[in-house]
Amino acid sequence: MTKIELAIKVAWTFVGTFYRWGGDDPSGFDCSGLVVEILKSVGLIPRKSDYTAKMLYYKFVGSRVSDPEAGCLVFWGKDEQHITHVEFCINDWQTIGASGGGSSTTSEEAAIKQNAYVKVRPIRENYIAIVNPFK
Repeated sequence: MTKIELAIKVAWTFVGTFYRWGGDDPSGFDCSGLVVEILKSVGLIPRKSDYTAKMLYYKFVGSRVSDPEAGCLVFWGKDEQHITHVEFCINDWQTIGASGGGSSTTSEEAAIKQNAYVKVRPIRENYIAIVNPFK
């Protein structure tokens, strides 16, 4: 099994997990917490590291690609200096990401009310950048 295949397998295990602002473990993830956990699982970042979406972008900006593919990270925000969201590509048209919540989503009850979970979604067109941390 390749590192990308393993990362995708790990990402699937978190689908349905509650969104939690600042969350970085299976009790609740925010967008960057989920992606960090996936990347840690295959050794692409150190076990004790912690990154925001913007920090992940800057860490891997040298690995930008023009088209999504399995293993890529897709970033959204106002522009490259204002990255606010990241998701993990499971193929060339879908991502797994923690979404639907925000800074008020700090409990399972809030996540349920806001429909905030780790979800599989088609890639939205208005992304800022795509990077491939496996290259």
